[in-house]
Amino acid sequence: MPKIEIYTKAFCPYCARAMKLLASKGATPEEFDITMGGPKRAEMLERANGGTTVPQIFIGGQHVGGSDDLATLERAGKLDALLAA
Repeated sequence: MPKIEIYTKAFCPYCARAMKLLASKGATPEEFDITMGGPKRAEMLERANGGTTVPQIFIGGQHVGGSDDLATLERAGKLDALLAA
């Protein structure tokens, strides 16, 4: 399974939903909590091309987007292939 990284904030329902979907696939993402900002938030903004919402998800270094984008990949049957790469 490729490296999965997710930028989250505390009490974010979208973050929780994305983490739950990834867990259901047996994935253990590396989570970066940016609730208080800091260098990881700046890193997220750069990697996500200015995306400010959370979560921001990266699979194998590829920017997937947010929770809705992850759910769209799942509904389209494309998430499993991405996780198997």
